[in-house]
Amino acid sequence: MYGLISRIDVHPGQRDSLADILLEGLTGLPGCLTYVVAKDSANPDALWVTEVWDSQASHESSLSLPSVQAAIAKGRPMIAGFSERTVTEPLGGHGLASEPAS
Repeated sequence: MYGLISRIDVHPGQRDSLADILLEGLTGLPGCLTYVVAKDSANPDALWVTEVWDSQASHESSLSLPSVQAAIAKGRPMIAGFSERTVTEPLGGHGLASEPAS
């Protein structure tokens, strides 16, 4: 599995609008096991996105989907920057199948 945890900093007052864009059309993402958008409880101008994919290739392929390209174009003006981004290797968890140990 391939995971990403990202903090997106938004321009003041744009957090909820960007969250709506990120949450639109989450169906039809081949290989996406979970995609969670959350408000940062300490910063009114930040969102956290936690993603789990079956592979890095699935994540990369998703970036070329028309729905994802449209969301990027619509949301980009609201984004001030990405202050944190961490790639993870999910082992499993509630809602995810565990992978055998390597």
